[in-house]
Order: sequence, then structure tokens, then C-alpha cells
Amino acid sequence: MSNETRAVELLKRLIATPSLSREEAATADILERELRGRGIDVRRQFNNVWAVQPCHDPSKPTLLLNSHHDTVRPAPSYTRDPFSPTLEQGRLYGLGSNDAGASTVCLAELFTEYYNRELPFNLLLSLTAEEECMGEHGMRAFLPMLSEEGYLVDMALVGEPTAMQPAVGERGLIVLDCVAHGVTGHAARHEGVNAIYRAMADIETLRNYRFERVSPLLGDISVQITQIEAGRQHNVVPDECRFVVDVRTTDAYTNQETADLLNAAIESDARPRSTRVHASAIAADHPLVRAAVAVGGSPFVSPTTSDMALMHDIPSLKMGPGESSRSHSADEYVELAEIAEALNVYDRFLQQLTEILKDETMEQGL
Repeated sequence: MSNETRAVELLKRLIATPSLSREEAATADILERELRGRGIDVRRQFNNVWAVQPCHDPSKPTLLLNSHHDTVRPAPSYTRDPFSPTLEQGRLYGLGSNDAGASTVCLAELFTEYYNRELPFNLLLSLTAEEECMGEHGMRAFLPMLSEEGYLVDMALVGEPTAMQPAVGERGLIVLDCVAHGVTGHAARHEGVNAIYRAMADIETLRNYRFERVSPLLGDISVQITQIEAGRQHNVVPDECRFVVDVRTTDAYTNQETADLLNAAIESDARPRSTRVHASAIAADHPLVRAAVAVGGSPFVSPTTSDMALMHDIPSLKMGPGESSRSHSADEYVELAEIAEALNVYDRFLQQLTEILKDETMEQGL
């Protein structure tokens, strides 16, 4: 059986097995059995399936090969059974086929191919859960566990649908829940302090806010007001107005710094729901980027987030088969040609990375 055939057959089994975020035990079982059947010493933490090479050398840098096997819930507009893998005209249809089942099976093949090879770096495979919800038992649990086990990750290749082009950065995210306070009163007598007006002033401030620092790669931080709610009835001056702010962060500030600056600029109370979804940016001269360019990749900044956002201080590159536009859409699919291309590009990518790191090691030794 060829690598491509084996990858497609594994992907069909994953599609046929529901794996909604936080409900991925069955697909974790499939991946665990599959890798063990290939002679790989596979391990598991919650529904995160992972493995290291038997020749792991702590003195070498470690490259994490990561993708996820959980999915979102199927869109209501599906015209096909989302859990029935269907092959038509070179396309494999099914929930999770594109995001990110194709990346998962291709990285599993890549790791299998290089499992027993000596490289100037270590390979560590992780096929993780809860990516779609950034849950507490996915990457948020996996990376701390790796550290406890004594494995340090120096760089990461994250498999997501990017048409096999290297995403060298992605914005982070903060959602601010804001409350403007006023004093209630009768609308006819102009009593009280209208919380809506206070919120309007703060919204205008946020709309025109400019951060001093700008990321060379990711540009300006984006601030958008996306929800607003106030009032109980037409003749009562509202004493509270709630609004939501969507903030797309960059590497120019930490998420906490960004939230603090915006909170200080307005009178309303502003609380971030979370500050863990960080921006990601990798230097243009990093070996991962150089290797991706050497195999024909054109670096770009991704508009979507991934587990890269949780890989704090780990240089990471996002690259995988499929198209981002198909993710979370009805009748999701991946083309078999995209899987074949990914297997080829991933292999050449590792070969280029091997040569780059060998050259760097020789230069350091001179």
C-alpha cells in the first residue's frame, strides 16, 4: 500500500467517526491503534496522541509536527451525511476532511517515514484534541505535560489547510466584555445618566484608538465593536450598557498589555474573556521559513487562528493540504491531489530543513 493510499484510507476512517471538540476519544483510539500498528511507540494524554523518535537526542533541537483531529459541529446546510466519507471526482467529502484531517494523516505519514532516521533535529508528533475550542485538554494541557516529561520543543510545523503555503504569522484574539454605567431615571423628565451615551463615547474612543507600536509582520492591532445591549423599556433611562469588542492582537504587545491599554483609554469596565490566544510571528530567516521557501512556498499571514496561538515562544509555521475557505463549511472536502502534493512537499520540506540545520551546525563548528 502506498503512503497516499494509506493516508486516504486513514482519513476515511477518521471522517466516519464523529470527533466533535471534547468528544474525540474514538478518533484518538483510531490514531493510537494505527500508529502502534506501524511499529511506533505511541503515547496518549487525554485525547492527544503523540510519539517521539526512538533516537531522540536532548542535545539536538526538536521539531514538533502537530495537527488536530477534532472538528466543529456540522453546518446545518450540509447536503451530504457529514460522517460518510464519499469519494467523487477526485474529492473526498466529509466533516473534518479538510480541517484538519488531511493534515493529520499526512503528518502521520511523514513521521512514520522518518521515525527511525537520524536527523540533525528530533521529531515529535502530536495529533491533538480540542483545537476548535482551544479547550483545557488539548494543546493547553499537552505542552505543559511535554515539559514535565523533559521534552523541549524548539520549533513547530502546524498542519492546517493553507494550500501548502507557509503561514508565517497569525493574529491573536482578545474579546472584551465592556459595561458602561449610568443612573436610571424617567426618560420624559431627562433624569438620570444615560449609560448608552457613556458607552457611545467609549466606543468612539475605541474606534479611533491607535497603538504606538506596529508589528512589522502583522501590522496594526484591529479593534471592532461587534455587539451592544442596553435598556429594559422605552421610557426608562438605562443605567447599564453592555458592549463587546473584538480585538485582533499582534506581536507588538502582549495580550495583557493590549487589554490594559484599551481598558485605560475608556471609562467603561472592560474585562477580557481570555488572554491566552496569542499572536504568532516567525522571523523570515528562521530555518522553517527558509525550508518552506526552498520548496516553493510563498510566506503569508493567516487570517485564522490555530494551536499556534498557544505555542508561546515556540517559532512555528502553519502549512497543510486543503483550503482554509472550506473549513467549517457545508459539504467540506479535500482533493486527493492535495493529499498527494502534501506528502511530497512535507518530505522535501524536511529534507531542506535537514540541509539548512546541517549547514548551520558546520558553520558554528568553524
